[in-house]
Amino acid sequence: MGKVKITDQDLATSARTYRKDLLMVPVHALAKSLQHMTLRTGVRHSEKVGELTGDIEMGPYSETRVDDKAVSISTRELKTYLGSVVKKFSPNSVAQTVYGSSITKGESLTNVEIVRLVLSYLSAKIGAGIDRHLFNAVRKADGNKTVDLFDGFDTITGQEITSGSISTDLGNLYEFSEPITKLNAVDQVVTFCRSADDFLQETEGAKLLISRDIYNAYVDDYKATTGAIVYNDKFLKTSVEGFDNVELVPMYQKKNAPYIQLTTKSNLLVGVDQEGDEEDIVIEKHAPFVLDFVATMFFGTQFETLDKTRLLVGKLAEVNPTNH
Repeated sequence: MGKVKITDQDLATSARTYRKDLLMVPVHALAKSLQHMTLRTGVRHSEKVGELTGDIEMGPYSETRVDDKAVSISTRELKTYLGSVVKKFSPNSVAQTVYGSSITKGESLTNVEIVRLVLSYLSAKIGAGIDRHLFNAVRKADGNKTVDLFDGFDTITGQEITSGSISTDLGNLYEFSEPITKLNAVDQVVTFCRSADDFLQETEGAKLLISRDIYNAYVDDYKATTGAIVYNDKFLKTSVEGFDNVELVPMYQKKNAPYIQLTTKSNLLVGVDQEGDEEDIVIEKHAPFVLDFVATMFFGTQFETLDKTRLLVGKLAEVNPTNH
């Protein structure tokens, strides 16, 4: 029976060999969420995003009429923040515990297989933590958790409401007057969608980002309302009633979230680098038998635009505890 022998140099070499793959592992952990968002690579610290605004019209022929209205670029900033983590671990103990069921015992076991499993596992854990806080993360420079690394979509939403950039006057905010429940979810959600700008209502591929609780309430209410009519043969709804173009997107990250968002995939930006030298995943040795997994990575989120033609925020009504 062959013995497993792991040296720190083996691990360091493998970390360098697999660096590009490993940097992508955290991003891959966001795969399900990224089905509904747009990934921007090569973003270190910040990138200006936005859209052209302005108008032009053709009228009856005239030799004197001149359109001198300005065309401008409405910009926003996609900020990514450099995060870091150091994890001490013993390769031998990891091989015998965490990966015990995943590793083939015997002579076929190689150092590189163990290395790849250890590094991929830890890298994936980083990505899972980022995914969990896509909406509720709040940037705190002196923090030490993933939730402190960047501003999530709901955090940005709250900031923009406070600044007045999202408001009922601008047409990109809808305030619910009562909580969404399984008794009123269909009416509430349909009314919300009908309050959106006409252009957004007709946008193909529009997405309504909601919590799993709201989705379940919608399905329950829909089933109770429609009963056993012929076309309702599945206890499932993937689009809003009357809006076949609006996909219901329940997200575990939005549990107890104060907002829902009707928007598009292209408007939900997730920024990473993946290209520069400041990001890295390496293995370092500073003590006998113990190694350090060291990772640095840029990450951030942003709405490309807050314009009502691409975003409608629903501010949910607070639930009265006495009603439960």
